[in-house]
Amino acid sequence: MTTTTTAAAQARTLPRFGGFSTGMLALELRRLIRNKRTVVFTFVMPAAFFLIFGTSAEYRHDQLARGNVTGYIMVSMAVYGAMLATTSGGAMVSIERAAGWSRQLRLTPLRPAAYIGVKLVLAMAIGAVSVAVVNVVGAVAGAQLDTGPWLACALLSWVCALVFAAFGLFMGYLLPSENVMQILGPALGILGFAGGLFVPVDQFGSTFAALAKFTPVYGVGEVARYPLTHSDHLWQAILNVVLWTGLFAAGAVWRFRRDTARV
Repeated sequence: MTTTTTAAAQARTLPRFGGFSTGMLALELRRLIRNKRTVVFTFVMPAAFFLIFGTSAEYRHDQLARGNVTGYIMVSMAVYGAMLATTSGGAMVSIERAAGWSRQLRLTPLRPAAYIGVKLVLAMAIGAVSVAVVNVVGAVAGAQLDTGPWLACALLSWVCALVFAAFGLFMGYLLPSENVMQILGPALGILGFAGGLFVPVDQFGSTFAALAKFTPVYGVGEVARYPLTHSDHLWQAILNVVLWTGLFAAGAVWRFRRDTARV
């Protein structure tokens, strides 16, 4: 009888969905917004880069099939902004690790998958804001795209950034520093360049162009710009996005389990 009662009590106290809840999402979002450095880094810098590099009179007048070059650069900077935002959202776990919070989670009913899910949803939420900021600035600063491709590019820039939400989580568990974004920021800049966000891949030499297709940024950029460019490499880019997302997500779950096991 006692054993049955205890089991029933434990069943009642287990959280739904393994601990994934709107309350936890709201708490995590408030913590993130309080970090002014992260807000500036993820929301202001991509829009500033777009204004600096994408709004010359030449780019505004050079037309593509479904928009102008300024619009093309706007999409690339929206992808970059989503990369920064989602990576920083995921990498916030480094602060929790430094404070010993992730070990404490091992003593709670929170499941690793639910914890990872909360971080991913939060990262994608701030990624959506970053994409929206760049697109609003682009609309004011002379970007031209047909309405359908514009909306599709914005949506794909956001959805494909899931790769970097998982990447941020993985790096947050690998890197011990609380200033993890000071390390990842330059790394993302290098990846952005190597993956064709700042300079089109076809302007690289043949060797670098071939290597670029294996970077996680390449797939995201190609998919996000597809409604504008109708690139011939769509399926290759989709495969790139799927494989890198799976790899980073698996790595994040593995590192979380290993980290919280050391209580």
